[in-house]
Amino acid sequence: MKGKSVLRAQLSDPHSSLPGPDDITREVLENGITILTRPNFNSPSVVVSGYLAAGGLFDPDDKLGLSDFTASALMRGTAKRDFQGIYDALESAGASLSFSGATHTTSFSGKALSEDLALLMELLAESLLEPVFPGRQIARLKAQMLTGLALRAQDTRAMASLLFDQIVYKDHPYSRPEDGFPETVEGIHRDDIAAFHQQYYGPKGMVIAIVGAVSPEDAVQWVRAALGGWKNPEQPLPLALPPLTSLAETETQKFDIPGKSQADLVVGVAGPARSADDFIAASVGNSVLGQFGMMGRIGDVVREQAGLAYYAYSSLSGGMGPGPWSVSAGVSPENVEQAVELIQSEVARFVSEPVSAEELSDSQANFTGRLPLALESNAGVAGALLNLERYNLELDYYRNYADRINRITQQDVLAAAQHYFDPDKLAVAVAGP
Repeated sequence: MKGKSVLRAQLSDPHSSLPGPDDITREVLENGITILTRPNFNSPSVVVSGYLAAGGLFDPDDKLGLSDFTASALMRGTAKRDFQGIYDALESAGASLSFSGATHTTSFSGKALSEDLALLMELLAESLLEPVFPGRQIARLKAQMLTGLALRAQDTRAMASLLFDQIVYKDHPYSRPEDGFPETVEGIHRDDIAAFHQQYYGPKGMVIAIVGAVSPEDAVQWVRAALGGWKNPEQPLPLALPPLTSLAETETQKFDIPGKSQADLVVGVAGPARSADDFIAASVGNSVLGQFGMMGRIGDVVREQAGLAYYAYSSLSGGMGPGPWSVSAGVSPENVEQAVELIQSEVARFVSEPVSAEELSDSQANFTGRLPLALESNAGVAGALLNLERYNLELDYYRNYADRINRITQQDVLAAAQHYFDPDKLAVAVAGP
C-alpha cells in the first residue's frame, strides 16, 4: 500500500518527479556504508549502483592500472561461483552487474527485476567480499587490457586526451591514465591484485543507491543483509589531492601516430571541481562556448564557418578535483595550426566579453529541460543520488536546480571564464601523423 501511495503522489504533483528530501531515504550502516534509496513502483525493475573508495590514486607508479585491473577481475570468479557460473546466474534472470575503476573510486552498477533483487545483492556481495582472482582468468584479462592499450596508442583522439592531461596535470595524480601503460599493466600479477583488494576494498566511504520497485525499508535491509557485516581494519582513508601548479605559459606537445589521415587536438586548462562555488556558472558558460545547438561558438567558428574540423566542441568535467575544461577537435593534419589559432581566439573572446543574453537564456533553458529527461529512468535517478553524496549536495538539490541555473547571470559566466581560462596559458595537445 505504501508503494501505491508514493506513486499516486508522484502522478499528482509533477514537481515530485524530481528526487527530494521527502522521497529520498538516506541511512548509514554501522560499518560506514551509506545507503540512498528512492522507490519507483511504476517500474518492475530495480537499479543498484554505487562506489567505494578504492581508486587509481592508490596505484603505485610501476603498477599503474592496478585499481582498474582489480575492478575488472572481481567477477572472474568468487569463492562460490566460477566465471561462467556468475554470468549464467545473471543471464538466467535477465539481470546485469559490472564494475569499473576510476581515479578516486571503483564503481558498480546492476539491474534486475525486483523479484531478483536478492540474486543481484548476493552476486554484488560475492564479487566485493569473496573474489578469488583465478590465474587463468587473470591472464586472459591482462591480454585483453594490453590489447586495449595497443589500440589506444593508435587512437588519435585518445592519445590527444592523454597528452593533454600530462601537460595540464604535470606532477599531479590526474596526469596518470586509470588504465595504465603497457609496461605497468604487464608488471601486474595475481598477487598484486589480491593484495590491492585486501588492503583497499572495504565499507568505509562506500555509497550504494537503490532505485525502483522496492520500499526504502526493504532496500536498507537488503544492503544490511548482504554487506552490513563487511569489515576491513586495514582499509586506509581516501588520499587527499596535492595542489595543482598552473601553467606559466601556453605549452604545446605533439604525439606522432604515423599513417593516420586525421589529427585530434585538445586545448584547455584545469577547470573547477564539482564542489566549487562557480561550477554551475562555468557549466552554463561551457554550453555557450562549445555545447549548445551545433556545438556552440566553437562548433560555429571552427566547423561551420571555417570548415576546418570534422567535429569541434568544448567540455567541462568537474569531479572530486579540478577536472579539465577543454576544447576538442578532429581536423586534417594540415589544418591543425589554423584550428588551434581559431580556438585560442574564441577562448580570448570568451574571457573578454560577457555571453549574450540570448546565449545565456538558451543554455539555461537547455539545462533545466534536460534534467527531468535525465531522471526518467531508475538508472538516471540512482546516478543522481550518488552525485548528491559524492559532492556533498543537499537532498533538495534537484528540486532547486532550475532556480540555481536561472540565477546565473552574464557576469557570473564571465567571472568563471576569467577564473579558469587564460588565453596565454593554455595546454595544447595534438595527436596524429
